[in-house]
Amino acid sequence: MFRKFSRMKSVGAMVMVMFLAACAATYSNHGYTPTEQELEDVIVGVDSRDSVETSIGRPSSAGVLQSGGWYYVSSRVKHYAYRQDEVIDRQLVAISFNQRGIVTNVERFTLEDGRAVAINRRVTESGIRGVSFITQMLRNVGRASVSDGV
Repeated sequence: MFRKFSRMKSVGAMVMVMFLAACAATYSNHGYTPTEQELEDVIVGVDSRDSVETSIGRPSSAGVLQSGGWYYVSSRVKHYAYRQDEVIDRQLVAISFNQRGIVTNVERFTLEDGRAVAINRRVTESGIRGVSFITQMLRNVGRASVSDGV
């Protein structure tokens, strides 16, 4: 009898430890941003894209234009078992270049510098009301001719 009670106690303790461990926060890191020491090696007006690539590497994101900047982004997220994930740190390093590919500016932004961006969802409404897809397909049977495709 004592052995069963002891075994139930140990199983109960293991379940309690697993329950508490499941409630503990876990962290995940995403992306890469250069350190301040690495950015000290980048000299505005002197360094080029090639020298920046050599000293700190290519970024994960870049501007769409040839003279656009390079963007290094990293974030640290805290995950909970039953709560929504929380971004606890986000860093963005923006290195701007001129038309010749020479560094014109180096900036670091953090989560505190961020602004909420309102997304404007414009949805185009279809002019068809109360007509299903199948009905539309059946109405078009026989309307197409060979001359329409030429």
